[in-house]
Amino acid sequence: MALYEHVFLARQDLAQAQVDTLAETATKIIEDNQGRVVKTETWGLRSLAYRIAKNRKAHYVMLEIDAPGSVIVELERQTQINEDVIRYMTVKVDAHEAGPTVMMRKGDRERGRDRDRGDRPDRGDRPDRGDRGPRGGFDGE
Repeated sequence: MALYEHVFLARQDLAQAQVDTLAETATKIIEDNQGRVVKTETWGLRSLAYRIAKNRKAHYVMLEIDAPGSVIVELERQTQINEDVIRYMTVKVDAHEAGPTVMMRKGDRERGRDRDRGDRPDRGDRPDRGDRGPRGGFDGE
């Protein structure tokens, strides 16, 4: 069987429970057609680069799938029909990533960066720069 990554974006006005139900529905479609979901990641509500169908944000969900191509055709057909899904993309991959994906590690990096910033002084702790002197204006001063 082939390996795939399926990412879909759900409308911003959905509750997290409804997004989880969408992921469970996709999982059920895959498993009913002799496929297998290896991993499911919910990336949360994120801003979109541009507005899609009046949505500025979307819930991102990624499924790592081990299934034949016919299962993907059925999954995409069902996803296309669903009004709660505003975009989706399925990509065939050579191997699934071990551990969390880049999107999940990004949050860890940001938390680590915030922790590192605790050692640096605040801008308010800088020494006084003194007077900058007269500034040239438009009226010849």
